[in-house]
This record gives sequence, structure tokens and C-alpha cells, in this order.
Amino acid sequence: MTRTNRDYALLGRDAKLAEEIGLVSAEWYHTDIPRKEMKVLMQRSDGPAIRDTVVLLGVMLTAAGAGIWLWPSWWSAPFWLIYGVLYASAMDSRWHECGHGTAFRTRWLNDAVYQLACFCMLRNPVVWRWSHTRHHTDTIIVGHDPEIVAMRPAVVARLILNFFGIFEFIGNVNATLKLAAGYMSKETKSYVPESERGKAFWIARIWVAIYLAVAALAIWMESILPFMVIGGPIFFGSWHMVMTGYMQHLGLAENVLDHRLNSRTVYMNPFSRFIYWNMNFHVEHHMFPMVPYHALPRLHDRIKHDLPPAHPSILSAYREIIPALVKQFGNSDWFVKRELPATAKPYRPEFHGDLEPGQPTPGIGGYPALAPMPSAAE
Repeated sequence: MTRTNRDYALLGRDAKLAEEIGLVSAEWYHTDIPRKEMKVLMQRSDGPAIRDTVVLLGVMLTAAGAGIWLWPSWWSAPFWLIYGVLYASAMDSRWHECGHGTAFRTRWLNDAVYQLACFCMLRNPVVWRWSHTRHHTDTIIVGHDPEIVAMRPAVVARLILNFFGIFEFIGNVNATLKLAAGYMSKETKSYVPESERGKAFWIARIWVAIYLAVAALAIWMESILPFMVIGGPIFFGSWHMVMTGYMQHLGLAENVLDHRLNSRTVYMNPFSRFIYWNMNFHVEHHMFPMVPYHALPRLHDRIKHDLPPAHPSILSAYREIIPALVKQFGNSDWFVKRELPATAKPYRPEFHGDLEPGQPTPGIGGYPALAPMPSAAE
């Protein structure tokens, strides 16, 4: 296995290099769409999101109620599994879309669902709003994107344990406790404005108080049941979030300024699309993040002539991802280069160096965007 020549630290070597070669807060490639047509696609509406939220919360309450009623019988297990995947996976996409402020037309509805979803996911709503802003500004730019799921080469054990929410829970609890104590790392401060940090601290303290109350109730009841309702679902309901999340960028190019190269669109079943809130149209979402989730299928139909072919299924996506991860164990510079249809505009030199898979991840104008790894002697 080769050593990676990447420094993923937000304030590390490659963060500075990305700034020097123009990869930070740069201009990204976008498919051309007339302004009038884009205005229609960007139009917000309360209707679809209210419908989906009523269905989501209704099923969650029903499943949790049945789980509590049948507890501790194993007959309660199917209901907890349903509740868990909605709590720890569907709330992930609600956090995401409401964080963009596009799910609802009414602002307070976006904010309310965003706060609820953040609590379920144990993701501080202030920190993660700014983290995701950075993710969209510098998507998969090494040293600047705080939401890169897997570094090269990937740690297989970590990728597997993520399906059980292990690192999601441990990482978020650790972050919450530090914020509650008034501590924010230098890396986090690099994308969270100073004026917002106090809010992050107080929200973390409120969450700690809630979890202490849940723990006290569990001790009084001599049962883990309270944690089956709050917190615990992360361990048995994160699998769908992880499965769909890995498909977004894993195995694709880093340090490029064209979302067609570093993002993946995948067709999937209606059940998964409801949980994922159409984020399977991920190239489209990154190109035009202000288009609401319910309009992404229309956006896809409008611009698919300019995009790499969408994967026909989740299985198809993983048939690309898994071999890519294996190849990156032997060569951490290897990446999947998505092929564009004949109807697409070609990769522009200023957005993508004309390199083939197996060569170093490109930067602007074909220059490698990463410094070489120092030798052991150095």
C-alpha cells in the first residue's frame, strides 16, 4: 500500500497549496441554463416538504409508539428498525436540505425542521451549517473541505463501522462536549465566523442537559428504553445514510473544479429517494444547490445531456466504488474519471487537467494540486 501524498488537515500543507494554485473559492463549471428557466426550477414551495414531513413524523411516532408498547419483546424490533432509519438517516437529508433553506418556502419551517434534524443527528446546527457551506464552496478540495468522507487510501474498518453509527456517534458526542465546555478547534474556527460561535456553545449545552435528563430517566426506569427513542437510533439506523452518502463522492477526483468529475448521480428506488430526499441527484445538487429537492428530477432531465451517465442503481454505483477503493490501496493517486456523453461540453482546461485515471489528481490547467510526499530521509 502506498503512502498518501495528501494532507487532509484543514490548516495543513495542502490547504495552503490549494489556495496558491487557485482551487479555493474558485469558479466552478456549470451547465448553461437560461436564467428564466432556472428561476422556475429554483422556485420554493411549502407543499411538498410539508407533505413529506407529516409522513415522516407520522411514521416515526407510530413506529416509536409500537416499539414502546411492545418493549422489551423482540416483536418490537421491526418497529425500532423503521424508527431508527428515519431518525438517523432520513433526518440526515432533512438536516441537509433545510440547512440550504430550500425545502420549505417559509423560513421558520426550514429552521424548525433543521433544528430537529440536527438534534437527531447530534450535529451542532451552527457548526454544520458553516461546515456544509464550505463543502459546497470547496467540494472535495483537499485541506479545505471538512466533509470528505474517506481519505486516500480509505480505512476499511472505519468505512464498515460507519454503517453502525460508531464514528458518527463518538465524533459528534466528542464535538458536542467540547462545544458545551466552550472549546472550538482552530480547524472549525477556520469556517465558523466568530459571531456565530457563542450560539454553537449554548446549543451544545442545551443538548447535554437533554441527554443528561434522558440518562436520568433511563436510570430511574432501569431500562435503555429512553435511549431507544433518543440517541440510540444512530447505532441501528445510520446504515442507509452511510450507504447513500458513500455514493456521493467516493472514488472520484479530488481538487477539481467540475462537479461532473467529483460527484455521482444514482437512480434509486422510491423508498430510498424518500429517505434521501432526492440527494441521489448529487451532481445536479452541487451544480445548482439552490434548486429544491423536489425539483431535482426535473433539473436532472434538463441537464443530463451534459453530465456523465447516471448509475442505474445503488448496486451499479458500488460496482464502481469498491474496485476504486481497492485500487487506491495500491496507488492513492488513482481515481475514477467519469466519461461524458457526446452531447456534453468537454472538460475545460481551467476546470480540469487532462489526465487519465491512475495519474495524480489534477488541479488547474493540468498542474498537480498536491505536493509530493516527503521521503523518509526528509
